[in-house]
Amino acid sequence: MTERPPQRTPNRQLAALIAEAGFSNAGLARRVDQLGLEHGLDLRYDKTSVTRWLRGQQPRGTTPALIAEVFTRRLGRRLTAQDLGLDACAPVYAGLEFAATPEEAVDIVSGLWRKDSGSHAELRKIAFTPAGLVVPSRDWLIGRADDRVSRGDPLPPNGRVPAQGRLAGSRPVPPPVVVARASAGAERGSGQKVSGGDIAALRSVGELFRTLDHAYGGGHARQALVRYLEHEVEPMLRGTYGEQTGRRLFAATADLTCLAGWTSFDIAAHGLAQRYFVQALRLSQVAGDRAYGSYVLVTMSRQAVYLGHGREAVQLARVAQQGVGMSAPPAVQALLHAAEARGHAVLGEVRACTASLLRAERALEAAGPGDDVPHWARSFDEAQLADEFGHCHRDLQQYRAAAQHAERALQLRPPGFARSRLLCRVVLASARLGLGELDQACRLGAEAAGQAAEMRSVRAVEYVRDFERRLEPYRDAAPVRGYRDKVAALG
Repeated sequence: MTERPPQRTPNRQLAALIAEAGFSNAGLARRVDQLGLEHGLDLRYDKTSVTRWLRGQQPRGTTPALIAEVFTRRLGRRLTAQDLGLDACAPVYAGLEFAATPEEAVDIVSGLWRKDSGSHAELRKIAFTPAGLVVPSRDWLIGRADDRVSRGDPLPPNGRVPAQGRLAGSRPVPPPVVVARASAGAERGSGQKVSGGDIAALRSVGELFRTLDHAYGGGHARQALVRYLEHEVEPMLRGTYGEQTGRRLFAATADLTCLAGWTSFDIAAHGLAQRYFVQALRLSQVAGDRAYGSYVLVTMSRQAVYLGHGREAVQLARVAQQGVGMSAPPAVQALLHAAEARGHAVLGEVRACTASLLRAERALEAAGPGDDVPHWARSFDEAQLADEFGHCHRDLQQYRAAAQHAERALQLRPPGFARSRLLCRVVLASARLGLGELDQACRLGAEAAGQAAEMRSVRAVEYVRDFERRLEPYRDAAPVRGYRDKVAALG
């Protein structure tokens, strides 16, 4: 007698969530396939696949985690495979999670460092996803600093560890799908006592790598920075420290992680950069450094501007402003408003852009020499504000104003900021082109192209290519032919 296959139970949890999200079966399958592409997976699901899942079939491999992430992004709350009535599965490598606890934050970010420091080229091909910005920025905005950061110290007098990483006024956040914990990594550095000197060293290392980035591009020492995070910083995070030292440790780690994201952004590893920024945002919350969290959000906003996601860029800048309120120093306020202006410029919103630029200008004018400005905001000065004005006016096709501000930025910017000067020179070249000054535009563009050839910065190269696309209508003109000859000679 032939045995019947086991009867499957319909998956009512998944059906209810599909209805809540407003997905069709084909729509859910398409989103799972798209998310798979972000992680380098070539999936071929369709509406029939979803029908099978609803009938009780369990999808294989990392697919349950992908399905859960699709619903998390759609519904704006963290869901796991189990919440969907699916079996627990091998974790999908994401890094876009906003961890529930400091321990989980360490697990996620250290997994990111380890994978990036190895020979995982596919990690640098992960796509940027605008939808992945929503949950982390929201959780940062409504969250608060973790109650307990110390590690290896005795418990408080009542013998209980306070709840960690909860959102204000909410139930505990369920753990997201996270990077698999490597047992070796979990034990690494467990006996190390972190000192103030260790944290001072982290700050010095950050300044060193930041200087290299400004002068030579993000690709110059990015891998060395990631290895430093893996081999030196992770053991500290898994070491022993009290509350005050722990906050300072997480603040320094957030800064280094954000810098790793910035250098990844500069080499066009945009999905990887996005993940570093999200984790830096979470680490800043562990540190209790609200102002630095706003800086991370502004950095994320700048990436969104570069990729043409103006609406998301504006939203991130506004979340940053709301998160710090009016308590931030004027220089920080200027930085936040300038970031919002850049998003409006990409969208072609002249009035909103102008209003944000004026707010940035007034805030910077209000800054005094005695202000306690964080180290990460000290570079936002008159030169940087002029640079922001130049970019905004270029994007709005207001070329005369763009040229004036770009020239001022170049006059004020110190030589050590070589990449910033290069990008500003391209903005000036584009403005001169927009004004019909072809000879001057080509001369400036050729200078920038020569500098870009000496850097390891995809962003610099892309700026030059954008200028060259603007030259296309004039391709037969003598100055353009001369420009091409100079660029060809660069090899």
